[in-house]
Amino acid sequence: MASSKRRDTDLMKLMMKDYKVELINESNHQFYVFFHGPADSLYAGGVWKVSVELPEEYPFSSPSIAFSTKIYHPNIHFETGTVCVNVLNQTWSPLTDLVNVFEIYLPMLLNEPNAEDPLNADAAALLLRDRDAYEAKVKEFAKPEDVGLVSEEESNDEELTEDDNDSGDEAPGAGSGDEPMDLDTVN
Repeated sequence: MASSKRRDTDLMKLMMKDYKVELINESNHQFYVFFHGPADSLYAGGVWKVSVELPEEYPFSSPSIAFSTKIYHPNIHFETGTVCVNVLNQTWSPLTDLVNVFEIYLPMLLNEPNAEDPLNADAAALLLRDRDAYEAKVKEFAKPEDVGLVSEEESNDEELTEDDNDSGDEAPGAGSGDEPMDLDTVN
């Protein structure tokens, strides 16, 4: 019972901090959080849909966190979105909550990539070999439209027809051909 109350409390804290949370199957065990890249990073302006799964033992066991939309980072698996964060995998404490994950640990991971222990070897090699090329690649995957988010200004300024939208030059993983997600509110 305490575990369920803690899950509810952590979800409420996320929503009170203006994170958009999307439940999967009306469950407080699995949900998505729309994560905005830290303002002081290469990921600024980007928005990612992050999958969160809370185990039965939560908060005594760490949550599983994975980026559902593509992100280019040495410590995030490019295909699965699996995150390599020490606090989640090794040093998790029941005192840590989901707000900490989204406001401290994920921003710290994005700001301080570790190319020496990669989950994405290509990103790590590019970071070590050519920082400018790495930064350009990061920005290819830091687009709010990749998760169906478009600012009100952009949606009011131009109406795209299906022909206009099919330019064929989308970045890989941008959801080419997929319908955009229906979002009631955008933070």
